[in-house]
Amino acid sequence: MLCAGAYLDDDFRDAVVDELLVHEERVVAPSLGIDASRVLAHALRARRLEAGWILLLIGLWLLHALLAKGFFPVFLLSCGLLLLATWARGGASGPFRADYPGSDGIAPARRRLAAVLRVAGVLLLVAYVISALELVLGDEPDPSALESDVLRGLTAGAGAGAAWAALLIPAAMAAAVALHREHVARVLSTDLDPRTFAAPDDDPAERSGSARLRRVRELIRREQHAPVILYHDQHPFLGAGTAHATWTLAVELRPREGRTAVPLDNRVILERIRPLVENLRTPSARPPARDPARSASVPRQSVEVRDRLRGLELDECVFVKATGLRSRSLAPHGEAHFERERAEAVEEGGEVRRHFLRIRVGAWQEEVVTTVFVRVHTQGGMLMVEFAPHVLRPIRPDFRAIDRLTDSHRRGGLPGKVLWALARTPTAAGRVLIHGFRMIAFFLRMYTGAYAAAIPDGPWRSVRELGSDGSASLFQEMDVSRYLKSVEDRVANGVRQALDEAGWETGEFEQKIINVSGGGIFIESAQDSAITVGDHNTVSNTRGNGGGGGHGDG
Repeated sequence: MLCAGAYLDDDFRDAVVDELLVHEERVVAPSLGIDASRVLAHALRARRLEAGWILLLIGLWLLHALLAKGFFPVFLLSCGLLLLATWARGGASGPFRADYPGSDGIAPARRRLAAVLRVAGVLLLVAYVISALELVLGDEPDPSALESDVLRGLTAGAGAGAAWAALLIPAAMAAAVALHREHVARVLSTDLDPRTFAAPDDDPAERSGSARLRRVRELIRREQHAPVILYHDQHPFLGAGTAHATWTLAVELRPREGRTAVPLDNRVILERIRPLVENLRTPSARPPARDPARSASVPRQSVEVRDRLRGLELDECVFVKATGLRSRSLAPHGEAHFERERAEAVEEGGEVRRHFLRIRVGAWQEEVVTTVFVRVHTQGGMLMVEFAPHVLRPIRPDFRAIDRLTDSHRRGGLPGKVLWALARTPTAAGRVLIHGFRMIAFFLRMYTGAYAAAIPDGPWRSVRELGSDGSASLFQEMDVSRYLKSVEDRVANGVRQALDEAGWETGEFEQKIINVSGGGIFIESAQDSAITVGDHNTVSNTRGNGGGGGHGDG
């Protein structure tokens, strides 16, 4: 779906190319559930398809300017108005658009502005066609026609040849727009068909590309799933999605009365947490529904309850700041590097290098990914537990609807496709000029920026997050909450068991974990404090010589 998005939304495609190819010095963000190198390959293929289409339409624009004479500024103005209407309407402007209610998320005021601009552009285009037809047919101009004095002044010096050019060149543009859409539809329905896409060696996008692309793709494949994560300090968890109720807990380690406490290190606690979390994969069994028709002598077999937690993934990762490297190829991503970094980082509470236990649940066919980063650290008689859940939202709805849109296009008849191309031509013809400038800017930035020789940097954008929706359905939110509660409970239980087995007091930890993990605030002491609960309260604190007290009014 992300590869398909490269053909549907040029802003998404350009962002992918800019992050992964232009800025070659940036390490790729962790790619949870995707292969960023294939998304890049299809983004570049979509750019090549569009480049051929842009060159063809620019050639037609030049012919129109040379041959249509006074009709050219009229056509240019109408295209500009319709292009502004498309911008005001919002949404992706590719060959296919999502048609579900609210797909563009545009305010009503912008919709009204788009309608006004569209009406003005269409009226001007109708007057343009009428003027050209009158010259082609040799009729005298009809005063009742839609053309204005300005329009008649612009086309006054034009003859029948200019009128023919004014009609035929936009028709050729419409044919180019239709052919481009047909080509994109064929790529989406064949090359990106799930059965064909499963074989990367048969993917045309994988077989083409420059030496630079091949070098970058090898780096991406080496980095995107590596356990050593090179991060940028502005957004260390980039690629994991949006932070979801992150919390930190600190408790003092007190020996239990009557027992000698054993020193406790981070590795012991992590090894206690791991099997408890892994047990979440084990499905529970339930008896089948009782069937009165079945004989009582027939044995009843249990049926496994299927849940997405059975696919839970658990591993360890080390976050290292992407500074101090002279070359991106020297980044420590190998297994030997990871073992060394993990051995050194697991027992330290460093600021730059951090070790986490990573727990991941990919649900809804990897569209909703819940990742929990757990870090345990003991220092100075204190136990610190960091719990950092992150959630990747579903893929954008317009990317998910691609199968339905291409199937509708394939089943549509020729008249509907012709009408779509004619209606789309003015907007597409206007956009092509903007895309031409963007293409030139891309090549200038790529070949003059010297990013390939720059000092390596951390990732700035994640391909998976660029293609994510801003929200999820209620069912998906409920699933995320269930996954987080399950993992959170197992992590807390593992830490508690480790403390108990080592002879440390667990009461304070149990009390705090209930409050903090549930979103509350643990108040250890209320002495000399004023506490109030509820909304619209006034609270004050007064202390006399003999003590303190507080009162609150709610």
